[in-house]
Amino acid sequence: MHTKKLGQFFLSLLFLLIGISERLTAQDLPKKKEISRTMRLANNYFMAKYPDPGKEIAADNTHPGNFWTRAVYYEGLMALYGIDKEKKYYEYAVQWGEKNDWSLIGGPETRKAENQACGQTYIDLFYLDRKLERIEEIKASIDNMVNSEEVDDWNSIDALPMAMPVFARLGVLYNKATYFEKMHALFNYTKIKVGENGLYNPEDHLWWYNDEYDPPYAEPNGKDCYWARGNGWVLAALAGVLEILPENDPHRSEYQYIFQEMAAALLPIQRNDGFWNVSLHDPTHYGGKELTATALFVYGMAWGVNNGLLAKQKYLSAITKAWHGMVTDALHTDGSLGFIQGTGEEPEDGQPVTYEGTPDLEDFGLGCFLLAGSEVYQLVK
Repeated sequence: MHTKKLGQFFLSLLFLLIGISERLTAQDLPKKKEISRTMRLANNYFMAKYPDPGKEIAADNTHPGNFWTRAVYYEGLMALYGIDKEKKYYEYAVQWGEKNDWSLIGGPETRKAENQACGQTYIDLFYLDRKLERIEEIKASIDNMVNSEEVDDWNSIDALPMAMPVFARLGVLYNKATYFEKMHALFNYTKIKVGENGLYNPEDHLWWYNDEYDPPYAEPNGKDCYWARGNGWVLAALAGVLEILPENDPHRSEYQYIFQEMAAALLPIQRNDGFWNVSLHDPTHYGGKELTATALFVYGMAWGVNNGLLAKQKYLSAITKAWHGMVTDALHTDGSLGFIQGTGEEPEDGQPVTYEGTPDLEDFGLGCFLLAGSEVYQLVK
């Protein structure tokens, strides 16, 4: 065979094999209706258990209804509503906002990211009905930060998912780059200033939770402490910001680079059952399945594939394996979820993490699961 024709033959064969491989892998994902059925099952369990969306949250301590864990749930609910326009989801979210008077814990003066997390859903609901009372307090809180010179508010990485998407939403809503600039200033402080040299390790492409866990602190096996859910928060925050950040924003490439490098760093440390361990570089330190981090990684990776930032042939297998793992091993027949690590900041918090165990607060775990499902749903053709 002529050399040129031989080359074309092998090239065609390569494309054929890649196409077959992608189709076979994609077939491992459930159909759209099965994914939405799974998400409905989990969400209906929660709504039936908590019929009053404004009721205080009872745990070791009692928290107001707009506490950050409940805010994460409503982020997931709005993602579910985005693919499944059930009126009851919208009404449940609106009732939550109304019963909390569309307010923040600490009022408009608060600078705490966890208090601002509820603002994500407030703004999303404003987009649907354009009622200004829904965003007056969250806008006032963020404006206070934008108009100040302080940039040292975000001293742990869980501040990033709680507040960054709020800044981004307001920047888009009001078409003001000042929101994007302040968001980056706060992010950059977390990245390079907190602790010795910031909380982001550019060598491992992962994040320490706060300045208590950066070196010389180490896990029992001597490696750095990269808490899984903390890194899941960051990956989700970057995806949420990149989703709406203008293409010409000067810091977009930085967010995108970190997002892609984080995703790549997570692939080789995924467990065979699809989950990730709570300690990413020490599987012996409270090793075992953990749903919240796994769901956040699935959300970020699936979003990256859906938006062309991550290669489908590289990430689809990991996404598929993780989704099947969560649905098969963590989802109960009644819709409740197991293997959720409770609130905390390091691997040993909220232990033991088991199938039957109930975390101190179960709402945020469902929120993470719904976020993951919403992107996996869109990944299926």
